[in-house]
Amino acid sequence: MKPWAVFCLALLCLELQNGSCQAIKRKKDAVESSAHPGGKRARARQPALTSRKGKSQSLLTQVLDKGRFLRLGPSTTLTPGKSVELRCKGTNIGWSYPTYLDTFNDSRLSIKHSDKYSQLVLTSPSAADTGSYSCWVIVCDGTECQRDQDRTYASYVYFTDKENLFVPSAIHFEIVYLRPDRPAVVPCRVTEPQVEASLHREVPPEEITANQTLLTFDPTKGFILRNPSADLQGVFYCKAASKGTPQISTKYQLLYVEVPSGAPFVSLGASPETVRGGDNVNVTCTVLGEPEEDVSFRWSYPGQDRRPVHIQMLWRLVNRGMGHTTRVSQSILSVDNMQTIDFGNYICKAKNINGETIVTTKIASS
Repeated sequence: MKPWAVFCLALLCLELQNGSCQAIKRKKDAVESSAHPGGKRARARQPALTSRKGKSQSLLTQVLDKGRFLRLGPSTTLTPGKSVELRCKGTNIGWSYPTYLDTFNDSRLSIKHSDKYSQLVLTSPSAADTGSYSCWVIVCDGTECQRDQDRTYASYVYFTDKENLFVPSAIHFEIVYLRPDRPAVVPCRVTEPQVEASLHREVPPEEITANQTLLTFDPTKGFILRNPSADLQGVFYCKAASKGTPQISTKYQLLYVEVPSGAPFVSLGASPETVRGGDNVNVTCTVLGEPEEDVSFRWSYPGQDRRPVHIQMLWRLVNRGMGHTTRVSQSILSVDNMQTIDFGNYICKAKNINGETIVTTKIASS
């Protein structure tokens, strides 16, 4: 190849290399210029915290003085006596709060709804108002509405009161049922989350030592008995102190439950056993069940809707020995001056939350 041809090829390669470098540099300069207008350095912006969390943030807030708002966490400590206003964002909102405010139809509590939020106001709160306050969005499909579990927000509110370390109760002697298949709770809740409490038996006097397996304390619930047994029966109370004289809670009667959950166990009998025309007869339907378990009764009998009868409901707690307690529920159907139409089959249907039992007895003329 001739020398002048080699020299031309070398110049062409050099020009191409310089052009590529300049193109890369111009592209880099253009990117930097668009990222930093005016030649100033700028930081890349991160998404706002609220936009990243989205629905996980609570919509339950407390209205403070001068229009300020405080987003409530899992627990909140407030001072008694000062009115509390809570708000929950949304157009269709439901609320829950300590049940006794409904039980006693307390006029201190009011709830109002607007286009953008719902408002709960509690005036003159006291230690007794300590409890869980929650709100949720209600979603509707036509006429059917339900609670949106993903948009439910709650805060346990403590109204601290040095004179009432335990949440006051309208019941001065409560019954707690012990079952071998589930935990039991002695509900001595406190008004300050940091208060240390202890559980005591009245007779014989002794403290029940808390531990992490059998007995634990939750300030929002009380003492939790993980594996209740019959030897924990008796009268108990809780004790707490906070820079002063110890305070004692409501007393609790702990009773051990013998009858397991299930449909009612029913027996049916008539008295007297021998019946003649003109006699007065009582037909008794008896159910043994758990102490707090309600039972409903229905009757079918020969003179129904044609003869007058009297039906009486009774129930009582019975100690069946070895620390076991059972509720005895009875429905007694009374027929006066038995007539021919009254003889025949008497049917009792007993029902609880677990099922229904049907039993029959026949009354014949002797």
